[in-house]
Amino acid sequence: MSMEETTQIRPIDLEQEMRTSYLDYAMSVIVARALPDVRDGLKPVQRRIVWGMFDGGARSGTAYRKSAGIVGDVMGRYHPHGDSPVYEAMVRLAQDFSMRYPLVDGQGNFGSVDGDPAAAMRYTEARLAPIAEELVADIDQNTVDFEPNYDGRYEQPEILPSRLPNLLLNGSSGIAVGMATNIPPHNLEEIVDAAVLLIENPQATLDDILEIVKGPDFPTAGIALVGKEREQIRHAYGEGHGRVTVHARTAVEEGNRGRTQLIITELPYQVNKSTLIEKIANLVRDKKIEGIADLRDESDRNGMRVVIELKREGSAQQIKNLLYKHTAMRSTFAINMMAIVDGAPRRVGLKRALDLFLDHRREV
Repeated sequence: MSMEETTQIRPIDLEQEMRTSYLDYAMSVIVARALPDVRDGLKPVQRRIVWGMFDGGARSGTAYRKSAGIVGDVMGRYHPHGDSPVYEAMVRLAQDFSMRYPLVDGQGNFGSVDGDPAAAMRYTEARLAPIAEELVADIDQNTVDFEPNYDGRYEQPEILPSRLPNLLLNGSSGIAVGMATNIPPHNLEEIVDAAVLLIENPQATLDDILEIVKGPDFPTAGIALVGKEREQIRHAYGEGHGRVTVHARTAVEEGNRGRTQLIITELPYQVNKSTLIEKIANLVRDKKIEGIADLRDESDRNGMRVVIELKREGSAQQIKNLLYKHTAMRSTFAINMMAIVDGAPRRVGLKRALDLFLDHRREV
């Protein structure tokens, strides 16, 4: 190294450099990977998948395309981070037990509520779901800005026009550096009615909105406890963080052998059915729950049906209460509504999220 080159060496403070580099890395993860944008409700990889499928012709109403081809196009043009992250994100967009309104219409094995993995991308096919095209509608009318892709050869939208408030419809979850988001999904009709209310009356309060939006609407259904916990839900929607408790939906039937059966037809969001059944079996084996004679999974393409057959002396209500206490049949969903607002992470409440979506639509 010459003397001239050594004069270019600049002394730095190691602590300050580590602080700056860590903050740069943290913001990169937050903005470019982990958190959704409040306007279209999508993370960057999800937006690139939807746009890549739309631009590549894998639209609703067209023939299904091989998932491997879609992943290759998205990875090659917009998301150069390996095929696995792209395929995993696309699989989740197709799962009706993960997404309240799936954005991808998948054909083949895209996993199950039992935790079974999706088939390899060479075996599955996909196209956009009709509702996803509402997110890209009018994108050819100069409604949003485009930016160069990672190598400057293609253009990609900075944001989607998004006719629907997707952030609230499908929710989102993700872990960034030093923060996380966990936004519950909601019912389409309720959220649209709430948006109409704010258009007609911008001064509407959170209480006015909660007359329309009763609470989260999870893809696996379940029963949200909104009676005693109504004030907690109001706090969560007002402040952007809180919790909601969800119960499995059960029914009591009479079995063929005259025994009472407890039937589980819906589970709290993100509860693995096979893990739950295993947990119940272990509780029976360890005699922590008595009065259960048989346990079987009769779920099929028509829906979920887990049968808990009781002994003759078993009390359905007592056993149900024990199951709520000892298993994930009663679960708490922690709400933390973090999203990207004006390029930075912000916590938003329900009304604020709707207002920001409407601002985006006015700009579009």
